[in-house]
Amino acid sequence: MEKDTKGTILLKGDPKKAIIKLSIPLILAMLVQTLYNLIDSIWVAGLGSNALAAIGLYFPIFMIVISLASGLGVGASSAISRKIGEKDKSGADSAAIISIFLSIIIGVITTIVFLTSIRSILTSLGTSKKTLQLSLDYAYILIFFSPLLIFNNTANGILRGEGDAKKAMYAIAAGSLLNIGLDPLFIYGFKLGIKGAAYATVISFGISTLLIIYWMFIKKDTYLTITFKDYKYDSKILKDILKVGIPASLSQISMSVAIFVLNIFAVKAGGDLGVAVFTSSWRIINFGTVPLIGIAMAVTSVTGAAYGQKNSKKLSDAHLFSIKFGEIISFFVMTIIFVFSPQIAKLFTYSKGSSVIYNDLVIALKVMSLFLPGVPFGMFTSSMFQGIGQGIKSFVASIYRTLIMQVFFSWLYVFALNFGLIGVWWGIVTGNAASSIITFTWGRVTINKIKYLDKK
Repeated sequence: MEKDTKGTILLKGDPKKAIIKLSIPLILAMLVQTLYNLIDSIWVAGLGSNALAAIGLYFPIFMIVISLASGLGVGASSAISRKIGEKDKSGADSAAIISIFLSIIIGVITTIVFLTSIRSILTSLGTSKKTLQLSLDYAYILIFFSPLLIFNNTANGILRGEGDAKKAMYAIAAGSLLNIGLDPLFIYGFKLGIKGAAYATVISFGISTLLIIYWMFIKKDTYLTITFKDYKYDSKILKDILKVGIPASLSQISMSVAIFVLNIFAVKAGGDLGVAVFTSSWRIINFGTVPLIGIAMAVTSVTGAAYGQKNSKKLSDAHLFSIKFGEIISFFVMTIIFVFSPQIAKLFTYSKGSSVIYNDLVIALKVMSLFLPGVPFGMFTSSMFQGIGQGIKSFVASIYRTLIMQVFFSWLYVFALNFGLIGVWWGIVTGNAASSIITFTWGRVTINKIKYLDKK
């Protein structure tokens, strides 16, 4: 007989309360993680604009690796939360075990693929030789340890699926805080330069992973029982994970591909400096979306449990409440970035080598802050699709937003209307706003259909 934990009780209770209680630890964890990303950029900025551009060039590839892990984590989280809603603990246990196996397999394949192709990929961007070499120095280290990154992200998805947001928070925060401390030591103390930033990241992920392994396999204080002894393979659960996980990974990858294309637009419009501006400003905007990502993670688990319970009212309430909650946060963060963009820009332009991008960076921050209010409508609807097991809808929504709308409008403004570098920023804002309205409408139609079927 299954024994509920605080997390599973929360998942099966009031959806509004669950959204808030699950979101807060995840928001805090993501804020610390993104703070590390920002501080990492600030430390790297001291190496000059070429180093900033080098990280920017590899960033889309790094996001592809993380996307594979995040997608697998979302698939696991969705399957586990739905099984919890159905009161099927053995099914939830099986979903966790299969996810771990998949993370190891995908990690090894990813390492092999990118180690053999990364040079040709980065060379195709047409950047300077100096920036290319710096990017390769950074990339090879992170690619080699891809299995570690993928397992870490997948395991966090498993914890979220059982409603244990606090453990997920502790693991993410521990790694990120350690990274913040190791960055200056490895970059400047050991004089490793951009390689030091990569080593700091790998070591931090390693410590975070050891913490998760301790909880799952040694202390064993999770709701899920993860043991490989006498485990029986279940193809239905594998399909259940993959039907959400694959589209989720592809959705994340589509965002990385879109950033890759937008990097090319930035190079064409502003050269290496254009990439540096895009990389720095996008990191700030990503920081602004962190609270929303935390809420989105909670939405997947809460809507998954509601769907497993066959409670369409709780499903609808969770979707609408999350968007209202997200909009309050979005407008607040947008205002902060817009008003303080000059001060924020100085954090990335304090060295002589990077000061040349200051004015363009201020403009980019002001324009792209307008991106934030449109995010909850699309992001949380996609998370709801994932929660109810309709991963293809989430994937289509992401493709439409990134590879179609944002890329199209950026191309239109930069090349057709000759707006220059600022056209990239306005393209991102316009494309996101248009696609979010359509995705939200699609989400409400889907929920209404579920309500109708529940009444029959």
